[in-house]
This record gives sequence, structure tokens and C-alpha cells, in this order.
Amino acid sequence: MSMDVGSAKRGVKSDINVTPLVDVMLVLLIIMMLIAPMLQKGVDVRLPEASNSSDKPENQEQTVVAVGADRQFYLNSVRVREDDLTQKVIEYLETKKEKVVLIKADVDAPYASVMAAMDKLRAAQVENVGLITERKIGQGGGR
Repeated sequence: MSMDVGSAKRGVKSDINVTPLVDVMLVLLIIMMLIAPMLQKGVDVRLPEASNSSDKPENQEQTVVAVGADRQFYLNSVRVREDDLTQKVIEYLETKKEKVVLIKADVDAPYASVMAAMDKLRAAQVENVGLITERKIGQGGGR
């Protein structure tokens, strides 16, 4: 194979050189692959440890209510006032098929705040509530 650069007889070559385009697209793909997991982090909380927890993959379809150590409530990483939590959950779950809400509470969050979140979810007619924990290292739950 030889490279055709054009000559005086045939004129200028009008084919598109796609090599630079492919290089740019590969760089963009690598950047997106590195940044995408960072965007799904959510609210920064220290989770309590439990030895009998099961792995469940995180996805965008899950509804997560986070309770921070400072008694702040978050619905899918968006800060919500405690008084508005019931209404926001109702509005959010209207379009969802799965009416499961996971609670992600900080280790230092007061027990009363976690119970307040559960009461608000019950008021929103949520029947399935789960707790997100960190798997305990050792004692049968090692990583």
C-alpha cells in the first residue's frame, strides 16, 4: 500500500483523514471512563459496619435517602429539609416502578434522625425500606 498525496495530473486528494478524529475520540472515551464513577459518589457519609450484609450494585434507578452526621437529609444527593422529605419522596417515586428506598445514614447520625427519615418514608407510603451498610472486615464478612 502506498500513500497518495495527489499529483499535478490528478489534483488534490479530497479524502478525509480520520486518524486525528479517532485519536481525539479515544482520549475523550478514556476521560469519560475515569470521570463517570466519580459522578456517582453521592453524599459523603461514614457507613456503619455489618457482618451480615449482601452486595447490591448501585445504579441510577435506586432511591437513596441519606442522613448526615449534621442531621441533614438528602434525597438522591440533593439536600432536602426534613419537613419536605415526605412530599419530595412521593413526587420522586411517582415515575418509578420499584418503590424501594434505601437509607444511607452516617455512623455519627443521631438515632432520632434515622427514625425520623423512616417515619417520613412510611408517611409517603413506602413499604420497602433498606439500610446501606459497609461490610465488616473479618468475622465472615471479609472483603
